[in-house]
This record gives sequence, structure tokens and C-alpha cells, in this order.
Amino acid sequence: MTTPVVSIAYHSGYGHSAVLAEAVRQGAAEAGAQVHLIKVDEITDEQWATLDGSDAIVFGSPTYMGTASAPFHTFAEASSQRWFGQDWKDKLAAGFTNSGCKSGDKLHTLQFFQILAAQHGMNWISLGLHPGWNNSAGSEHDLNRLGVFLGAAAQTNVDEGPEAVHKADVETARHLGRRVAETARLFVLGRAAA
Repeated sequence: MTTPVVSIAYHSGYGHSAVLAEAVRQGAAEAGAQVHLIKVDEITDEQWATLDGSDAIVFGSPTYMGTASAPFHTFAEASSQRWFGQDWKDKLAAGFTNSGCKSGDKLHTLQFFQILAAQHGMNWISLGLHPGWNNSAGSEHDLNRLGVFLGAAAQTNVDEGPEAVHKADVETARHLGRRVAETARLFVLGRAAA
């Protein structure tokens, strides 16, 4: 079977991160993956099993006070049940986040996701894009307009709702979903050939 399974384990406090999760889902589905959206603050035993059976897990959360949200941290701690048996070892991992500031310490949230993945023995997938909006010919509509390499990062004004998530950030998240699905497909094919 060469259809990769990608799960997006995310928390969204006000809906902004849910917009990004949906964009990642769309990108992964466009690349031929079977995709599952899992809200970590409502996770069920069946959804834990879905994560266990996934080829790739994309972590997502808003950045609050310089790190992932408390509900995501609760999920991360609960994942220690999988850590003991190394149930997620050799799966692929990636991440996305949103905050109100252009920087907003989003990098720290993505690093938290990367360390969580490393503790589980997972393989991290970066964004794989050059930075946008970093020269006089660029604009805020460029992919990766915030210049983050570790994952997809978005900035949304704190006084605006989910509909205001910047379109370039949504497209950057969709790119991440495609990249994860394409990489997962190669892993699935390689595993089948071995």
C-alpha cells in the first residue's frame, strides 16, 4: 500500500490554528495522503490509535507565552505512553504555529515540537522553502513571508478572528502539508521495497 497516512494533531484556542490545520490537511490530501484532523484537547482512544497507525504526524498549536498552548502540552505529556514503547519511532513529524506578533517566539514552539518528535525517535520534516518578503522585489504575499525554516509559521493580529489568518500563511501551511505527504509517500514506498 503506497497511500501515506498523515495525522494532524493540533490545538486551536480561537480558531486561527484550526485554519492552518485545515490548510495542512488540504495540502496533504492534494498530494495523495489519507489525512486525519485530531483536536488534541478532545482526543479519544480511537484517535490515539489513529496516530499510532500514521506514517506522519504534524503537530500544531498557537504560541502562547512563548510556547505551545497548555492543552497541547497536556497532549505531549500524555504521549509519553507511546514513548515508553517507542510506538512512534521512525514516523515522520512536522509542525505549525500562529501568534499575534511577527516573531512572537513562534520558533520556540516549533523547537518544542521538534524536541517532542526527537524524544519519540521521529524524523523531522522542515518547511523546505526559502524565506519570502526579504528583498525589495518581495511582498507580504510571498510563501514563508515570516522567514521560518523549521515549520509553517503564521501571524494574525490579536484583535482579528480566524478569517484574518494571512492568505500567504495559509498557503505556506498548505505547502507544508504537501511536503509531508510527498515525503511520507517516499517512506512508505521505501518500506515496502525493503
